[in-house]
Amino acid sequence: MEDADKRVTEEEALQFHANGKPGKIEINPTKPLTTQRDLSLAYSPGVAVPCLHIEKDPSKAYDYTAKGNLVAVISNGTAVLGLGDLGALASKPVMEGKAVLFKRFADVDSIDLEVDTRDVDEFVNCVRFLGPTFGGINLEDIKAPECFIIEQRLRELLDIPVFHDDQHGTAIVAAAGLVNALHLTGRELRDVRMVINGAGSASIACVELLKSMGLPHENAILCDTKGVIWQGRTESMNQWKSAHAVPTKARTLAEAIEGADIFFGLSVKDALSADMARSMADRPIIFAMANPDPEIRPELVREVRPDAIMATGRSDYPNQVNNVLGFPYIFRGALDVRASTINDAMKIAAVEALAALAREDVPDEIDSAYSGRRLRYGPEYIIPVPFDPRLIETVPLAVARAAMDSGVARRPITDMGAYRRQLRSRLNPTADIVQFIFEKVKANPRRVVFAEGEEEKVIRAAVQYVNGGFGTPVLIGREERILETMRGIGLERPDGIEIHNARLSRDNARYADFLYARMQRNGFLRRDCQRLVNQDRNAFAALMVACGDADALVTGLTRNYFDSLDEVRRVIDPEPGRVVFGMTVLLAKGKTVLMADTTVNELPTPEESASIAIQAAAAARAMGLEPRVALLSYSNFGNPARPRTERVRETVAILDSRKVDFEYDGEMSVDVALDQDLMRRLYPFCRLSGPANVLVMPALHGANISSKMMQVLGGGVVVGPLLMGLSASAQIVEASATVSDLANMAVLAAHAAAR
Repeated sequence: MEDADKRVTEEEALQFHANGKPGKIEINPTKPLTTQRDLSLAYSPGVAVPCLHIEKDPSKAYDYTAKGNLVAVISNGTAVLGLGDLGALASKPVMEGKAVLFKRFADVDSIDLEVDTRDVDEFVNCVRFLGPTFGGINLEDIKAPECFIIEQRLRELLDIPVFHDDQHGTAIVAAAGLVNALHLTGRELRDVRMVINGAGSASIACVELLKSMGLPHENAILCDTKGVIWQGRTESMNQWKSAHAVPTKARTLAEAIEGADIFFGLSVKDALSADMARSMADRPIIFAMANPDPEIRPELVREVRPDAIMATGRSDYPNQVNNVLGFPYIFRGALDVRASTINDAMKIAAVEALAALAREDVPDEIDSAYSGRRLRYGPEYIIPVPFDPRLIETVPLAVARAAMDSGVARRPITDMGAYRRQLRSRLNPTADIVQFIFEKVKANPRRVVFAEGEEEKVIRAAVQYVNGGFGTPVLIGREERILETMRGIGLERPDGIEIHNARLSRDNARYADFLYARMQRNGFLRRDCQRLVNQDRNAFAALMVACGDADALVTGLTRNYFDSLDEVRRVIDPEPGRVVFGMTVLLAKGKTVLMADTTVNELPTPEESASIAIQAAAAARAMGLEPRVALLSYSNFGNPARPRTERVRETVAILDSRKVDFEYDGEMSVDVALDQDLMRRLYPFCRLSGPANVLVMPALHGANISSKMMQVLGGGVVVGPLLMGLSASAQIVEASATVSDLANMAVLAAHAAAR
């Protein structure tokens, strides 16, 4: 099975990083800066006040600045991924990526710093003098043994957490998996014999952490490229290796592994042979964590040791040892109690929290996202999956509690229940749902038709779709033109992409008959239908879906949205009892709001608005939101009372009569709908228990204008509009859509086809 990460093309990766604003991060202010008074408070003279308070009490920096939620990701680029010593500047994309992961998974603000020196003293001094800026330091991609020295010295010099993730992140996640593997095989850590292949920073950190958890020193044999690290060896040794030398007669990995209970590999591809795996003890535990290719393939392990429990560093096999399960949440907990360091107690707490989470019942939304596998505690599920939303409320809480218990917390938390709720509210559930949708499509790949197949953006989106493992993209167009465009942009035609020329298709006559049967009483002759099949790619794509030859379609890049919709609706009817409408998803300031209808119905009737509200509420629930629906107007509950506002009141009455199972109210203005304080102060009788997350718009003009204004000026993320209510899956992008927009919409269309 090919790893999804290896299917990313060079051109795709470069486009991702260059598109829009170069890079992956930006800085936004958290306070208003619109008036002269705002500026006076933010800078001179107002800024002098917190400065003076911090001078008197340095701990006030956590109250008056961003220090308490700011982590620096720092590297000198001497060990970048598996690429080696690329230097400080070339490591910047990785460090930016790490900063993004901090924000995405634990709402920790992060900035990358690339230090252009290989001298340990210079590096330490640079970070040391920048220390007051940050609440924590994440060291990254620094080669051994320098990384050990740098981390130790900075931990001694700074009073904030310093954490080398390449060491400890890997160790924590691997240890969590090992705890559960031992549990499943009825072993105790104190009784097992373990072999670790590789003597770099991650390997040594794994050994040290496991020893602190109870693994006897003499039961762990460490190997490097020269063989076993045994007591008395002098070749290629240093103080960190020597600390783990053991008395043994074994000199090679093959000799050491015989009869061993556990193998940890943090080395190179194919380091563990089938014969070595055969020689291990009953029910062996094999963690082959080299990336991208493990020390032994899981398929080979299943063949020679079907009794083994296996983990790798890869996402396409069960039990992925992924650092993202650790470092964001460990720092989250450490920052929240203002810990002075990250100690062994906190690391072990993270291990135990991760292990315990894997033993819990998996929520339906996570299980459905990985529907190719059943996520139930057992040999193929010993480590939580990275997009489990429970991680944010589980691991930081355990780390924070351990920091308090071990005496390194400078701001203890008194109400752990309130802290858990605060953690849960930090992340937007919709972001996880989007990932769940992607994983679900990967597990159930779909055929998606890209109607405008000759366009460069569409071709690149189709390549992303197939490379992402989502299924088969079908490009509609002339094969020679499509292949010429591919060659012009340096793309090879991947396996799995189909090209269909509408005029030459063997299904041409069948599609014309299907269309003629639909349109013959709407003024269309058969030759009119044949012309549409030959020449209208939207019609041809829709016919492929309607006739069962594809699961979904994407179009809209080259034509007006409304023209594209008309062409699709000639072929695909609304779902019985449903209204066709466009729903735009707005993600801003940690909130998700669904807005409908933004594309289809110019002035929906009260009945149509009620159906839109019901369908949009169902979509909100599918995204993990408990719907609170606001029926919008310029009027608030009769103030002012105008004829047009009666339509909204009628919609509310219809929803009352249907006895729907979600919160709704109206008519109300958008500021009242989104501001709970304003709602409660002015309209305490309002039925909504919190700010609305579904906005039903009264007319198309305002809805379309508002959604596009948000896209340009809102500072958030806009997804869609998503076309809802058709009996078959079709999505229409806007003419300004990017390659990523097209590819993402294709995945969403594929997901809708599966429901």
